[in-house]
Amino acid sequence: MKIQRDSLQYFLMLLLLSAIWGGAFLFMRVAGPDFGPIFLIALRVWISAVLLVAVAHFAGGLPDFRKNWKAFLLLGAINNAIPFTLIASAVLVLNSSIAAIINATTPLFTAIVAAAFGLERFTARKGLGGLLGILGVVILMGFSPLPLNQRTILAALESLLAAVAYAFGAVYVRARFQGFTPLQVSAGQLAGAGAAMLPAAFFFLPKGSPSALAWLSLLALAVLCTCLAYLIYFRLITKGGATKAITVTFMVPFFSLLWGVLLLSEPLNWGMFAGLAVILFSVSLVLGSRS
Repeated sequence: MKIQRDSLQYFLMLLLLSAIWGGAFLFMRVAGPDFGPIFLIALRVWISAVLLVAVAHFAGGLPDFRKNWKAFLLLGAINNAIPFTLIASAVLVLNSSIAAIINATTPLFTAIVAAAFGLERFTARKGLGGLLGILGVVILMGFSPLPLNQRTILAALESLLAAVAYAFGAVYVRARFQGFTPLQVSAGQLAGAGAAMLPAAFFFLPKGSPSALAWLSLLALAVLCTCLAYLIYFRLITKGGATKAITVTFMVPFFSLLWGVLLLSEPLNWGMFAGLAVILFSVSLVLGSRS
């Protein structure tokens, strides 16, 4: 009975995390035009860094910033500042659901980067998964409801580059942060991201006064989609391990599709579902051969 209750609790937490992260693309699409991608992400990481550092402090788990500031600065740049900004820029053009589907390729790039640095074996199954993932993106963009032009192609490339940045971030965490708790890594990387965004942010101030809806979307991004989401993710890792927790990858695009249709009236077509199916199948191939 206890095992069933724990399994149900785990699934509900996984569902909640997927719903929150699926909403991040929507919130960026709503707030991005008012704040601009760079200043929006700067505010997002500054707010979430303060909150998570405070949580880590009260939990007695603050990382040693003085000793590890260079590592946290690099991690914050490649795992938060760069991919967050690329996605925020991409959703100015792409539907939030399309950006989320492309972002689901992150495990594919993670496997490739890990193999390149000798952390995992590169197998034929992983190679096939990588090729199918690219095919899924081609199907997604080729048959999307958006016009296929230079702007949409560039935005799709921004989304892909964000996935690549996340891949390098994941591999860097494995290589550099052994012995750190997930809370310490997340608090440290968000502090690093905040520092990395500082020089650029004040050159890209909003041209007008952001709307109340944009401010609410920003707060949702920082508090829900970053702080709360990380805390839920830590809990999932603690209860079921990192491999099991990464199954959230499969569920985020579905929630992004749902929120986009219900709240932004984004159009759907068969190409989006076909591209999503191919990408998720490719991810399952890669995750099924991790070693």
